[in-house]
Amino acid sequence: MNTLMQTQDLVLLSFARAVLKDVGIPSHVLDANISITEGSVGILPRRLCVAADDRDAARRALLEAGLEKDLN
Repeated sequence: MNTLMQTQDLVLLSFARAVLKDVGIPSHVLDANISITEGSVGILPRRLCVAADDRDAARRALLEAGLEKDLN
């Protein structure tokens, strides 16, 4: 798995996942359940990851969607 972005912004994360889904790239959110230990405050970033084989295509899709400043 390759991390494409880390963010605390759940709306941004949802949008990025929708972009990837539209182009047929499966994605996974890591650290989503960390809110249990942080008290649901949303201070710890979640990571958007894709398979290594999909990394370049996923980056292109997110760049085309205007998310260049949010990518790792």
